[in-house]
Amino acid sequence: MPWANFGRHSDPLREIEDSVEAVDSAGLKTKRSKGKTMRGRMLYSPRLINTAFKREPLTRKWEAVRVPCEYSGAYDLPEYTVRFPSRGAFREMDFVKQKLGLEVQFGKYAFMVYNVCAEMTIFRNLGFIEFGVEIVPVKAFAEEMSTGVSCLEQFIWDLETRGVSDIDIPVMILGVDA
Repeated sequence: MPWANFGRHSDPLREIEDSVEAVDSAGLKTKRSKGKTMRGRMLYSPRLINTAFKREPLTRKWEAVRVPCEYSGAYDLPEYTVRFPSRGAFREMDFVKQKLGLEVQFGKYAFMVYNVCAEMTIFRNLGFIEFGVEIVPVKAFAEEMSTGVSCLEQFIWDLETRGVSDIDIPVMILGVDA
């Protein structure tokens, strides 16, 4: 990939590419399906894949960023009062390096959307990132995992159909396969 076009983000993007290439998925097919349509079939473990993809950036000095959510308040509604403190609440980005945010998502679909449409905007507004990268499985890879894991193709369709918002930041979605 011609990373030189990405200015000061070129080196971190090259590191992401190297990290993806370093993951060996061969030993991650450890989950025996209990589902009706795939009963007994060996599947990739989304949790192990997530862990494998998160291990590599740590060796390249990428750091997780966690910010506390400091909120509290009370809302008086006609029938009752709702009180909510922020005890221990936080938001976390998997990795940040040189104002580039990286999220690895081999989990439920809602987390992919949240990472790109909310979390990356929050971390940009807080000054941690300028640009984001989301690593997700392509359809063929997701079909070899347990149910509930989304894929690049669905994610792209949703984002294109949603349209651009004035709060969006530049995000590269990287689809990976086994």
